[in-house]
Amino acid sequence: MNTMQSALFYGARDLRLESVRVPVAGPGEVVVKIVKALTCATDLKTYIRGSHKMIPSLPSPFGHEFCGTIAEIGEGVQGLEIDMLVVVANSAPCNECYFCRLDKHNLCDNLQFLNGAYSEYICVPQSIVKQNLYRIPGDVPPERMALLEPLACVVHGVERTGIEMDNRVAVIGAGPIGLMFTRLIKLTGAEVIVLGRSPWKLEAATQLGADHVLNVDEEDPEQAVRDLSDGRGVDVVIEAVGLPEIWERAVNITRRGGVINLFGGCEKGTEVRIDTHKLHYEEKRIMSVFHHTPRYVAMAYDLLLRGELDEKILITDRLPLDRLADAFEKMEKRQALKICITP
Repeated sequence: MNTMQSALFYGARDLRLESVRVPVAGPGEVVVKIVKALTCATDLKTYIRGSHKMIPSLPSPFGHEFCGTIAEIGEGVQGLEIDMLVVVANSAPCNECYFCRLDKHNLCDNLQFLNGAYSEYICVPQSIVKQNLYRIPGDVPPERMALLEPLACVVHGVERTGIEMDNRVAVIGAGPIGLMFTRLIKLTGAEVIVLGRSPWKLEAATQLGADHVLNVDEEDPEQAVRDLSDGRGVDVVIEAVGLPEIWERAVNITRRGGVINLFGGCEKGTEVRIDTHKLHYEEKRIMSVFHHTPRYVAMAYDLLLRGELDEKILITDRLPLDRLADAFEKMEKRQALKICITP
C-alpha cells in the first residue's frame, strides 16, 4: 500500500481527510501504524483558532496523542521489532541548546514536534525514537497508554507546583487535563476542590478523587471556595481552562502566600488584569508550566503501567477517522471528554 488516509489541517475549522503517501522510515526513524489516537483540548483549540505553536505551517498533519504498532524500522534503530506495540510522545528536545543546558528541556530552542496522529501511519523522527518511544506490554490497554503525552504534561505541572500533602488545592476546569490533575493531586494526599460547569464532568472528577465539586453556573465560585477554605482561599490553584477571566479568578481564590499555576494556555495576544496589591502585599506567586520533558514522559509511562489513571473515565466516545470533525464538534459542545479515533 503506497497511500493512506490522513487528516490535514488547513486552518480554522478546515480539516480535510486526504489520500497521501505512506511515510518511509529514514535512518534512526520508525514508521508506526496507528492503532488508537485520542482527541485533545489543544487540538480543539487549534481547530477553532486556526493556529498553535505545534503547527509551524499549513496545511499540516494533525493530532499528537497515539499508540500503534511498528510497521517499518529505519537504519540504525536498535531494540525495536516489527509489530511491537508502542506509545510515542509528541516531541523531543535537542539536549544541546541554551535551555536544555539549563535543564529546561520543554523550552528547547529546537524542540521537535510530531503531528499526524489522525492518520493510518506516522513516521517518528530519530530524536523522539531515542527519547520518548515506549513499548506497551501485552496486558495493558492501548487506549490507556495513548494518554501518555497529556499525562506527562500534568505530571510536570504537579511536580513544578510543589503541592504538599496538607495543601488544599482548587482545580479550575473539569476537562481531561483538570481531571488528570485531580487524580494526581489526590495521589499526593492533598485535598482537591474542582470547579466546572458540566454536571457529568464534575461527577467524573468525583470518581477520580475530588473531595468537593463546585458548579460555577449554580453558585458563586469565589464565595464557595472561601467557604470551603476557612475564608482564606486555597493554598494552590491549578487553572486548566485557558481563558483570561478564569486566570483572574484563579488569583482571587488563592490565599495570601499561595501559588497559582496558570496551566491552561490562552490565545496568543491575550491580556489579563491582576490587582498588583494581591501580588505584592499578599505575596501570591504566579507561575506557568508548559509541555513536558523526557523525564516527565517516563514518569507518566510508569503511572499508566501501574494503572493509576482510569482511562474509562476519560475516554468517553469512540469514532472512526472519517468522523474526526464530528469528534471536535462533540467536544466543543461539552458532550465528550476525550474521543478515541480509530483509523
